[in-house]
Amino acid sequence: MMTLRLFSRKFESVPAATSWYLADLGEARGKQELYTRQSPQRLKALREHALIESAVSSNRIEGVEVDKSRIATIVFGKPLLRDRDEEEVRGYRQALTWIHEQGRDLPISEETILQLHRLTRGDGWDAGQYKEKDADIIEKFPDGRGVFKILCHSF
Repeated sequence: MMTLRLFSRKFESVPAATSWYLADLGEARGKQELYTRQSPQRLKALREHALIESAVSSNRIEGVEVDKSRIATIVFGKPLLRDRDEEEVRGYRQALTWIHEQGRDLPISEETILQLHRLTRGDGWDAGQYKEKDADIIEKFPDGRGVFKILCHSF
């Protein structure tokens, strides 16, 4: 935070710690191409792991759970999906793919948001539509207690 304050006003020099961080970033950026050429399998594995973790974790927040033994197949394969939870995890992956492949060209618009919702909800009746009524979000504790957190007005 202090660094941002320093940059927001005129200054004579860059703080030493900031210079070190910028040098580290420059060095890592220079090695990026090297890693891409030397370790494509490792990068592919890391990318796949990140996609799986993102799809599963983001859906878990919504209460969506899938069988751990089927996760990679759901995210990367073409199996028949067993239930709504698997469909939502697959849809989330499809939305991520769309963002990664066309992100720079996607307009920030209501239609883009609705399309992302369509992808993540799969064949559900509410895919790409706004909710018709508000929903309560309740934090649930291991002992069964629940605490009202927020009122959701969007999708």
